[in-house]
This record gives sequence, C-alpha cells and structure tokens, in this order.
Amino acid sequence: MLKHTQAVILAGGRGARLGPLTRDRAKPAVPFGGAYRIVDFALSNCLNSGLHRILVLTQYKAASLHRHVTLFWQRYFCRERGEYVDIAPPQQQVAETWYQGTADAVYQNLPAIEKERPEYVVILAGDHVYKMDYRPFIQHHIQRGADLTIGAIPVLRAEAAGQFGVLEVDRNDRVTGFQEKPADPKPMPGDAQRCLASMGIYVVTVRFLFEILGRDARQPDSRHDFGGDILPRILAAHRLFVYPFRHGSGGRTAYWRDVGTLDAFYEANLDLVSAAPQLDLDDESWPIRAYHPDCPAARFLSFNGNRRGTVWQSLIGPGSTVWEGHVERSLIGRQCRLEAGAHVQDSILFDQVRVGRDVRLNRVIVEKGVNLPCGVAIGCDAALDLARGFTLSDGGVTVVPRDAAARLRAGSPSGLPLLPARPMCPG
Repeated sequence: MLKHTQAVILAGGRGARLGPLTRDRAKPAVPFGGAYRIVDFALSNCLNSGLHRILVLTQYKAASLHRHVTLFWQRYFCRERGEYVDIAPPQQQVAETWYQGTADAVYQNLPAIEKERPEYVVILAGDHVYKMDYRPFIQHHIQRGADLTIGAIPVLRAEAAGQFGVLEVDRNDRVTGFQEKPADPKPMPGDAQRCLASMGIYVVTVRFLFEILGRDARQPDSRHDFGGDILPRILAAHRLFVYPFRHGSGGRTAYWRDVGTLDAFYEANLDLVSAAPQLDLDDESWPIRAYHPDCPAARFLSFNGNRRGTVWQSLIGPGSTVWEGHVERSLIGRQCRLEAGAHVQDSILFDQVRVGRDVRLNRVIVEKGVNLPCGVAIGCDAALDLARGFTLSDGGVTVVPRDAAARLRAGSPSGLPLLPARPMCPG
C-alpha cells in the first residue's frame, strides 16, 4: 500500500492572518512550540507513517522553508531506496503561472507525480498542527473503493461556524454535501452538537486525480481550490467519503489545530506549558522531529548569589540564559538571553531574542532576533503598543516584529512615552 502512495504537502500558504509573523516567511515555516516549525508536523507524520516519497509545494517567501527542509529533513530519506523529500516551487511546466490555488498547485506538479507512477496520492496541508497516522486513512480509502477521501474531525458547531469547511455525510461516511465556512453548520449524524470539519487533507486515487484536475484547469471561472471548487462539483457523481479523525497516535484523543490566526497560534503554543497539554510532544512512539542546533543546555544564573533566574511552568530552549529574570507560563526559544529583572509572563519568544534589564512582557509574541532595550514594557498597555506600531490580536496578544528596537527608539507620533521606567504588568 505505502510503496504505491505519493505524499504531497501544500506549503505555499501566505498566512496573511498571522502577520507580522509571516512578513518574511511562509506560514509553514513559522516557529512553533519553542523547537519546531509548523511544517515539521506534516513531515513527521509522513515519516512515522512510512510515507517516504514526499513533494513539498512552496511558493510564498519560501527561502527559510527551503533551507529548513534541505538542511534538516533530507537526512531522513535515502535516494538509493527511492525515498526523498523534494521541494517543488512553481515550475510552470503545465501552465505559465504561479500556483493559483491548492488544486492548481497539485495540477502543475502532475508530471512529477506521474513519473513515480503511484496508485494513490495523499494531499496534506503543511500549516496545521497535529499528529496523525496516515495508514488507516489510506486503508479507509481503499476499503471503501473511494475516488477521493477527505480527512475530517468532529468539531463543535459553534467553533466551526465561519471557520471551517463542513462536510455532510450519511451513516456510511459517504459525502452528501459540502458547506464552505457556513454560519450555521449542519450537524453530523447522531450528534446534534458537533459537525464534521474538513481538515484540508485528502487521499485520491491517481487516475481520478488526473481527471478532476485536468477538468478544473479548463474551467475559466474556477479558483482552482479543492474545498471551494473541486469538492462541490464532484460530490454528486463520484464516490467521496470522509475519514473521521477521532484517535491520534497511541490511541489518544485526536488533536488537530489550524493555527491560522494569531490567537489560535498563541493558544496552541501556550497549551504546551500546561500540566497536561492536549498535544503530547513527549510521545516517543510518535516523535515530532525538529532541527536542533549545537547549543549548550539552558542556564539560570545569578550575579551575586542572592537572586536567581526563576522559571515556572515554561519551556526553555537550549542555549538560552536567564540572568536573575523571571519566566512564567511562557515559551522561550533557542539562544535567548534574559537580563536581570526581566519578567516574561504568558509570552512566546522566538529564537535569539535578547530581553534587557527590567523589561516586562505580558501576553506577547516576540519575533526572532529582537533586542528589547532595558526598562521597556510590552503587553501592559494596548494603546501604547498600538502607538509603537505593534500588532494587537483580537484576543489582546501583542506581536513584536523584527524591527521592534528601531520602532522603540523612533518614538511615537502620538507623543506617548515608549520607555517607561520599570512599569509593572497586572498579575
């Protein structure tokens, strides 16, 4: 089964709703959990599932994603055994355009897929956080004699409203209807409170894939998207089924997150520091692999022995140092440095962030390489953060971009002070 299956990961997403985290990188390349990039989850799932022929389709600001896949992920695959993870930016072999949508991205890579002669193609999103064994998914597709099978997860109807594509199915899991982000999702059979949300992942029989993509490419009014165009057109005349994703690795309750907004990204990260996180990254039976640079262990130091760096319910990356600072319910990336008196609470620091003396951070995401000057407070005053030009999410999370130091030095056009002396955050 697996030797006749090709995996395709859609990793060209712009991720506009994650701005400014996607200002310089594609959404799948955004750091997650202090040690990973979002794309590491789909790639780890493929590797753990035995899918060793992988195309990663990239497009938007893909330099860091290319570097990550090339330098880290290719070590797990052996070309001599027919294994590979290859990056596929738009080749313009089929059409002289960039990828126009998810379906068009696969369509433009049909020559590479045809060369491998698979019987089945697994199409995956490279910008979701989850752990999934794809083998039962593929087996479900084969047993049902399906043309196309859609991965779906039960979601509360209130949570799915306006957020996810919703599948209508009969009691045999055959697709009978599809709603694109409906305001009032239809419930799943036997459960009035929940609906089946599309995970945006598919198993397709290869002959059928070539047929539907060729037909869609000739539609001038199509957006060339699987969810928006392909599924509504084919569900009445073809065998479409869902694979309900109910159990993750090791029989655990299924976990899947589309971290497409700043608040969803923040909440999924902060869940990792809870006593019993929903996403178990310590599961040795299903490892999520990440690039680990040559760094020493994290250190918690004091200048004179009277005060020490303290950490409570947090994740601290290797190579990081906390000098008499305090970290609470936060994720600190690799090679970060917190100076004396720094207080970081409910926050996410990407790699190589330097936090100056007496800095206060509360509900903040700090981009990679930012150097925060002494005494600054961020996340304590929404109006002040907006005056600095920082992004504030709907849930009140402040995002500090890479040019934060320059913004702080430049001052505010409104005249608000930008470097208050040791302000205290609530709590």
